[in-house]
Amino acid sequence: MGLTGIQIFKLLPKTNCGECGIPTCLAFAMNLASGKAELDSCPYVSDEAREQLSEASAPPIRQVTIGAGERAFRIGGETVMFRHEKTFYNPTGLAAIISSDITPEDLDKKLKEWNAFQYERVGLNLRPELVALKDAGGNGAGFATAAKKIAEESEFGLILMSDHVETIRAGAEASAFKKPLLYAATSGNVEEMGNLAKERGLPLAVKAEGVEALASLTDQLAGMGLKDLVLDSGAREIKQLFEDQVVIRRAPLKAGNRSLGFPTITFPCEMASNLDMETLIASMLIAKYAGIVVLSDFKGENLFPLLLQRLNLFTDPQRPMTVTQGIYEIGAPDENSPVCVTTNFSLTYFIVSGEIEASRVPCWLLIMDTEGLSVMTSWAAGKFSGDAVGMFIKKCGITDKIAHKSVIIPGYAASISGEMEEELPGWDVVIGPRDASLLPKFLKDRAK
Repeated sequence: MGLTGIQIFKLLPKTNCGECGIPTCLAFAMNLASGKAELDSCPYVSDEAREQLSEASAPPIRQVTIGAGERAFRIGGETVMFRHEKTFYNPTGLAAIISSDITPEDLDKKLKEWNAFQYERVGLNLRPELVALKDAGGNGAGFATAAKKIAEESEFGLILMSDHVETIRAGAEASAFKKPLLYAATSGNVEEMGNLAKERGLPLAVKAEGVEALASLTDQLAGMGLKDLVLDSGAREIKQLFEDQVVIRRAPLKAGNRSLGFPTITFPCEMASNLDMETLIASMLIAKYAGIVVLSDFKGENLFPLLLQRLNLFTDPQRPMTVTQGIYEIGAPDENSPVCVTTNFSLTYFIVSGEIEASRVPCWLLIMDTEGLSVMTSWAAGKFSGDAVGMFIKKCGITDKIAHKSVIIPGYAASISGEMEEELPGWDVVIGPRDASLLPKFLKDRAK
């Protein structure tokens, strides 16, 4: 059980330095106890106190890493039930299943096909992360060969699935460098699977029929010294799985039940007869706390919506996605190229820059820091006012790059043009279109 805020406070340096971002050590201790702060934020905590506080500072739901190197994927580590309370940290892992009896040629083809599913969105690369290799009959040698090939020749993390411990062992030996997830310890093999995971230092999935049985198994494995666990309640019916996901999430966060304080793995591939229905189930599970969802396949029309949903859920609702303030060159502009200005909200930037690129008219795009707000919102909040934009244009350095004094502002901010002209004497403030999709025609017409 975690320490109380007062117990934590007694172990802190009590300097009230504020370097952790919180004004007092007492307030920091209270945040630490409630999972709203990280111990590493305090630069002066002693090693002895750090050891005593390790449990209190750990997230209620343990963070588990699958894979190694740059493509290591983390699940768990969550501290709240609902995104608006703080944020969700580690996105749900998307996995597709492969049978171990697949031919090497078909496996090559499948991995190349799946690896091509990478999408650029607001400056981020969205892609699936995991492959679940399922044993097709207890052939340890074939299972190990497929596991090795996936581990060595793809960037995907690996889940090894078999009812036979020796088959899992063969696969783990062949791909241990990739740190695969072993699936799964059950009431019938818990000691063997626990010993294998401990011996290899690998994360272990735990499967039981129901939440109570699951808690019993995790306690047993924790007693063996295992910490990196992933939970499967065994439910394969939507309503029951939904209930189990909520119970498993609530137990560590609301009741302090560390027996269930681990991320979960779910199997839409075992709950539907087609990929479209699997996708619907996966969508529900991404929203309701799944650490991993395993599908029967990856198809673009199914995968892309899940990636976007995941992106929307696993971003900090209190911190809009932004791009850096500055001058952006689009299409090799010169001193006579037009100048456009907009806000640093990521979606605004990527939409506007994309339309400018589509126009094939080289431009200077000025991005002003409005704390991640869109044009309309930042204008309403007074952050994209005429004097502020004018001051930004004078100080950003664009005047050293151009031989004219003309700037295009978004049509939604037309009302700031007068203030800008007062702030920028001699400048021509041009009101652009209200919709970014009209930018290509607008720029082409001006270039004629």
